[in-house]
Amino acid sequence: MARWEPNASRRLAEAALELFAERGYDDTTVLDIAQRAGLAKSTFFRHFQNKRDVLFGEDALTEQLVTAIAEAPAEATPFEAVARGIDALGRNVFTPALRAFSARRRAVIETHPDLQEREALKGISLTASVARALAARGAPVLSARVAAELGTLALKVTYERWSDMDNTDAYSDLAHQILSEVQAAVPDM
Repeated sequence: MARWEPNASRRLAEAALELFAERGYDDTTVLDIAQRAGLAKSTFFRHFQNKRDVLFGEDALTEQLVTAIAEAPAEATPFEAVARGIDALGRNVFTPALRAFSARRRAVIETHPDLQEREALKGISLTASVARALAARGAPVLSARVAAELGTLALKVTYERWSDMDNTDAYSDLAHQILSEVQAAVPDM
């Protein structure tokens, strides 16, 4: 395979997941990942800082969520704006083609405490970004924080259920169901 073929970051991520599943996270090196992807080690470092970043490197999710929140109608409540953002993720990020990759990624993360910690930190950062986006829309700080916390909880639960390979529901269908459950639990949102 040529070293300059397109989709190098995706190939590296796929190779990393394969190796993490086969050997474990600790017993897989950056060189192993690059070789499995048919790329040079230097190519790996053009895309990721370390092997952990293969699982956490891209932040398209936050960008798309925050953009959709900003574009929500002015009359939308903070929670409704977050719901619109989650809906956008279903259309643009969590597509059926990504489900198997997401399930494998989640399985690797669940086996390693350092990766679990990184996933939790990423969730905290996402929640803060959502709260800032809601505050930028004019939501009071407390309302923005509560809607962000509830929205990212709904996002996390949706992702967990959607990435379960036994589940065949579309991401958007799950998101609507879970958002409704959260809203029913806190009716004034």
